[in-house]
Amino acid sequence: MPDLTYAAASADLGAYLAVPLGEGPWPGVVVIQDALGLGDDIREQADRLAAAGYLALAPDLYSGRGLKCVVATIASSRSGRGPAFEDIEAARRWLQAREDCTGRIGIIGFCMGGGFALLSAPRFAFAAASVNYGEVPSDTSVLAGACPVVASYGRRDRMMPGRAARLERALTEHGVEHDVKEYPDAGHSFLNRINTGPLLGPIAHVAGVGYHHPSAEDAWRRILGFFAEHLAAPAA
Repeated sequence: MPDLTYAAASADLGAYLAVPLGEGPWPGVVVIQDALGLGDDIREQADRLAAAGYLALAPDLYSGRGLKCVVATIASSRSGRGPAFEDIEAARRWLQAREDCTGRIGIIGFCMGGGFALLSAPRFAFAAASVNYGEVPSDTSVLAGACPVVASYGRRDRMMPGRAARLERALTEHGVEHDVKEYPDAGHSFLNRINTGPLLGPIAHVAGVGYHHPSAEDAWRRILGFFAEHLAAPAA
């Protein structure tokens, strides 16, 4: 499916849409990029969701708007403020309005996108959220009222130490249905096939960054099972 544009709050943004085979309607999932942007890896994540029966829309939160936009978007994923959140909500509404969508929408994010997915869970009308090595706010009271959350972290992730435990405690405290798991042999971005190249590869390894197939496959098993439970029913 070719790239498209949709009307967001900040501008007309680019996006990638992955459509399941057969006839809908299907549940939808908004797929939020990592800090590297809407690249082939994020498109492959959307394709995997489409293969599982979800109408998957991956918005390009940068959309070629330059370094200032990139820096502001990354900061927004941690602060919980900024127009990127309304851009994500516009993507949710765009999916919901499609005739081939059931109206039940989930959200999934990776790294920066994981932070957006977590902070969007209590803010917008998502039915489920998948948070993958996303930042967890220090003030976890903002997570009260969140939709069900499935979250995956790597114990070897030097950028997110202790986040899985913090998120587990917060979601339990606020009575949010959840499945949080920390994989002992995985690091940061263990679900993403990022091409670091021969120069950055050793640095990424030392930093605890990189794809880890066994952990990634188990995380996808949990994500798809969680989405099947929470997104399969039609919207009220």
